[in-house]
Amino acid sequence: MADRLRAHELFDELGERLELRWLGGQRGGHRVIERGEHLSRRPSLAGYRNVIHPNKVQIIGSAELAWLDGLDARTRWEVLLKVMESRPLALVITQNQSCPADLRDAAEESETPLWVSPRRGFELLNLLQYHLARALAPRVTLHGVFMEIYSIGVLVTGDSGAGKSELALELISRGHRRVADDAPEFTQIAPDVLDGTCPALLQDLLEVRGLGVLNIREMFGDTAVKRNKYLRLIVHLEQTPEPSNEAMARITGESGSRKVLDLDVPVVELPVAAGRNLAVLTEAAVRLHLLRSKGMDPAAAFLARHSAFLQQGDLP
Repeated sequence: MADRLRAHELFDELGERLELRWLGGQRGGHRVIERGEHLSRRPSLAGYRNVIHPNKVQIIGSAELAWLDGLDARTRWEVLLKVMESRPLALVITQNQSCPADLRDAAEESETPLWVSPRRGFELLNLLQYHLARALAPRVTLHGVFMEIYSIGVLVTGDSGAGKSELALELISRGHRRVADDAPEFTQIAPDVLDGTCPALLQDLLEVRGLGVLNIREMFGDTAVKRNKYLRLIVHLEQTPEPSNEAMARITGESGSRKVLDLDVPVVELPVAAGRNLAVLTEAAVRLHLLRSKGMDPAAAFLARHSAFLQQGDLP
């Protein structure tokens, strides 16, 4: 789980996109920002000068430079020291503005990374906030095959040998897309959103018993793989001799939920048995989930219809 980020890592990841250049404080490249839950108070990840909760990435625009220019020498130096004492991850000057000498000196003395970018302040703020929030978000790795089926993210789980990879391969041949095999990583990027991606080492690969490692992109084309997808459903392959004969389970299906980080994700259990077409059943499970997400539940509708018949005395 990624719970910290160093200044030089942030520069390496966003330097080209934001056209960042170092102006000073290179010795502070090891400076670290941590996830808010590890700190006594939650930091503001990026923004303009904030005297209540100092930002971890301090954006310095034309208004901030003009405000500094309006201060007398003593007050100006005290303000700069106060900014450095809050130990921001980095300072970023916008629109390639000239850096004041005393700001550069203060950054060097305190080993605070000082960067400059041609981008405007709101562009830097939006990109930095998004990147930092995503990089420091809670993350977990699960075992299974993550697929895009009928436009939603579906994680196929099950014990070793249950047929997850074979099912994924058949689903790919039916036009669905592979996101990750074996160890998909899920990041909680919003209170109700889990974003699933594939580790770089396993990109485009799928391991199938008897065939070995397959490159799905090379075999099926670019449209057979997807970089990331939101997790909406888990399909669990249950290795049991026979499906459940319990009356209600036969009507409503074997379903439940699984907690992934802070979210409860719906789970559909599919018994694995000879002669069962798991690809068709998985597609049907996804279609059923889509119906239920729209408020349409065939099992509930049948039970309501059954109750109405009983009340009317229409059943023998």
